[in-house]
Amino acid sequence: MKKYTVLLIAFLIFTLSCNEHNSKALTKNSIPPVAEKKPVNLEKHGDIRVDNYFWMNERDHPEVIDYLERENDYYDKMTAHTKNFQKELFTEMKGRIKEDDASVPFKSNGYWYYNRYELGKDYPVLCRKKDSLSSQEIVVFDNNVMAKGHPYFSQAGYTVSEDNKIAAFGIDTVSRRQYTIQFKNLETGQVYPEKIENTTGRAVWANDNKTVYYSRKDAETLRSNQIFKHVLGTDVKNDELVFQEDDETFYSYVYKTKSKKYIVIGSSSTLTSEFRCTLADEGSSEFTVFQERSRGLEYSIAHFENTFYILTNKDGATNFKLMQTSEESTQKENWEEVIPHRDKVLLEDIDIFKDFLVVSERENGLNKIRITSWDKQVDYYLPFDNETYTAYPTTNVDFDTTTLRYAYNALNTPSSVIDFDMVTKEKSVMKEQEVLGGTFDKNNYVMERVWATARDGVKVPVSMVYHKDTKKDGNAPLLQYAYGSYGSTIDPSFSSIRLSLLDRGFIYAIAHIRGGEYLGRKWYEDGKLLKKKNTFTDFIDVSKHLIKEDYTSEEHLYAFGGSAGGLLMGAVVNMAPELYKGVIASVPFVDVVTTMLDDTIPLTTGEYDEWGNPNDKEYYEYMKSYSPYDNAFAKAYPTIFVNTGYHDSQVQYWEPAKWVAKMRETNTGDNTILFHCNMDAGHGGASGRFESLKEVAQEYAFLLDLEDIQE
Repeated sequence: MKKYTVLLIAFLIFTLSCNEHNSKALTKNSIPPVAEKKPVNLEKHGDIRVDNYFWMNERDHPEVIDYLERENDYYDKMTAHTKNFQKELFTEMKGRIKEDDASVPFKSNGYWYYNRYELGKDYPVLCRKKDSLSSQEIVVFDNNVMAKGHPYFSQAGYTVSEDNKIAAFGIDTVSRRQYTIQFKNLETGQVYPEKIENTTGRAVWANDNKTVYYSRKDAETLRSNQIFKHVLGTDVKNDELVFQEDDETFYSYVYKTKSKKYIVIGSSSTLTSEFRCTLADEGSSEFTVFQERSRGLEYSIAHFENTFYILTNKDGATNFKLMQTSEESTQKENWEEVIPHRDKVLLEDIDIFKDFLVVSERENGLNKIRITSWDKQVDYYLPFDNETYTAYPTTNVDFDTTTLRYAYNALNTPSSVIDFDMVTKEKSVMKEQEVLGGTFDKNNYVMERVWATARDGVKVPVSMVYHKDTKKDGNAPLLQYAYGSYGSTIDPSFSSIRLSLLDRGFIYAIAHIRGGEYLGRKWYEDGKLLKKKNTFTDFIDVSKHLIKEDYTSEEHLYAFGGSAGGLLMGAVVNMAPELYKGVIASVPFVDVVTTMLDDTIPLTTGEYDEWGNPNDKEYYEYMKSYSPYDNAFAKAYPTIFVNTGYHDSQVQYWEPAKWVAKMRETNTGDNTILFHCNMDAGHGGASGRFESLKEVAQEYAFLLDLEDIQE
């Protein structure tokens, strides 16, 4: 009997083993969906581009929906063998996060405000306490209750009237970033019936406690182009249009100064700014222009006492300078210099206090916080002791205080919120991010900043972190990340989620490529318009440097980028596919020429100063030379995972869908190209604190599977 039992067990083990093998084999041999070709000729400047998949641009068409669903089904089959691992990764990442967490309270107008999370819930509870933190908690909004029944939920623009009685708030349940503004009586809990549709989500209160200003979007392009005034209790249909931005390359917005004296309407494009002001006490419809727009003149304004402070690039101040002027004389000829322009220091922001001016600077890529007194007796920098940190002022709502609140973290150091006394220089750590699980020790992780030489001789900085046991022998898997557009700087910051890669031997590298502002404004200008290719070649040259220095090799190097960083990924896999084992492109902007020629698509007209206007032949030809979709020709691609959201308002779903179809058509290799479309999400992915971790688990499982790491 024992003999037959042993044989039976052996047979079962063999059968299960074969079934598992066959399952994986079937998965790997699954056939991807084939997108039907329906050629459309797109002509511009006498040049004809043939788009075989233009039909995917028709949102909600049954054929499009069917194709996306077939792609999702293919993705599910191809990744079926990683599903359990994805769940394990999700549980692991979630397990490091303190669920019943809360933000550090800040005081505003007699109330302490904070957000907190409850165990097992995805959304924050927004609370306040009157006068003292020992007072009874008042729940203003419970997003968990508000989100019920919605596959996607986002609340934005929460503002309270000056008498503390009414809150304005915006809700988006589609993920198109078209918010509906509503009002809640904080004394009775009543939500008023009026709803203001298609806004940016934020209402700005005048000091009369009944008038609000808000930005409305163009229904088709989603450009915020109108500022309206609404009086509480009146019909929204009667709201007064107080400003309309007719230049399609600009967007408009509205805010109240920290001094609460002015309501300010801003109009901005990539290269130009304009502001207009009215007194907040009056609920006025008449706004006075601060300084007329002049192409290339960028400025922002802050107000204190009887003076406006202006951060500007006036007179060739590429890295910006600080100026001031009186309330009565706001035109630029009256501006007086406070902090001069410096060639090697980027002036990023200011925070004004009664006795101090706090300046956020960036030098050699590093954040600096400078504290000066108005009487010139004090001038010093906060000390930071490494090259891979991020530090910045946070919520500072009061003028009459000596306390500066700022945040600090590094690639191996969890985030802290710190209250710093600018007189005594004493600091109080108000909160340190907890990393649960009992195994995290920052001393187990090594940080480095290295410099790679680009092909034109420019030095490109790279911030890296890895486990101290990871060997630099060329065999370590390395995930290289970058963005590289809009002057957006990717600072080296801590991530407890990223530990799931570092603890499995991955090196994580941020390439601070041109197109961001890591090394100042010129660093940005050298990675845009007709210099955009510097962004792509910088990334590739960083990859080559990391391989040369034995951090990794072509067999273990991975690349990741999203949105404009997804464009980067598309360009990189066209230009140097042989360098990468795998690539993740999230919500990638890849059909550049077609999108930039269509001014009905959200964001297009406002992007001309970033990418160029392809109605100009020079920009058309340059753009076409790097656009990933237009350059998906015969080549052996690495293994690629592309994801997107069906409701994305910034990069329409059809761009990655078409790109994947064309890459599969032209791929000369046998590596897999995967595509997943979240049918309930937009540009930011799934809503909810933990739901988004499932998408990260998908990406990490993709990488780890390619490294044959199963647990």
